[in-house]
Formats: sequence, structure tokens, C-alpha cells
Amino acid sequence: MKKPYLRAKSAFSIDEYPDSASFTAGYLTTSNGGWRSLRPRPDASKCVMCGQCYLHCPDGTIYLDDATGSYAVDLDFCKGCGICARICKPRAIAMIPESAV
Repeated sequence: MKKPYLRAKSAFSIDEYPDSASFTAGYLTTSNGGWRSLRPRPDASKCVMCGQCYLHCPDGTIYLDDATGSYAVDLDFCKGCGICARICKPRAIAMIPESAV
């Protein structure tokens, strides 16, 4: 039995297919909205450059800063989940309250 709500399209244009199934890391369109209560503070002197914080950040807000040669956080998009601080074995990332900034 054919379902009336399903309509098959007979042909697709090449322009209708997406180029990729995902966006590049860090592709967020809106800032965190100001609801974050904790923010990460990386300490470059403790960082061993393992990149685990970069790999585990769910929003892709951690990046390698070319100017300093260390990892940094894009605080406009960071939601303060703390995954980066929990995954960091040398404890180079501290989560500090927003009120302390």
C-alpha cells in the first residue's frame, strides 16, 4: 500500500547534494548566549601539547594559537562543560567561575 505522505522525487540536480556530511571543527553559528557559569583557563606552562583537549571539545572551541604556540579557547562559543579540564592529565586547564573574571 502506497503511503500518501511519501512522495518520491524522480530526479535530483547535482546542486541539491551536499558537499559534505559535516562542517569543519569549530563551525558554530551562535555564541553561547551568556549562560555559561564556568570557563576554562589554560595554563601554557603546564601544557604538554598532547591535544586531548582539542580532540574532546564537543564544540570545537579549542584551537592552536599560532601567535603563542599553545592551545587557546574561543570563549564566545565555549559552553563551559569542563570536558577539556577533565581530560587534561597534567591539569593544565582550570575551570574558573564566570564571576571571578
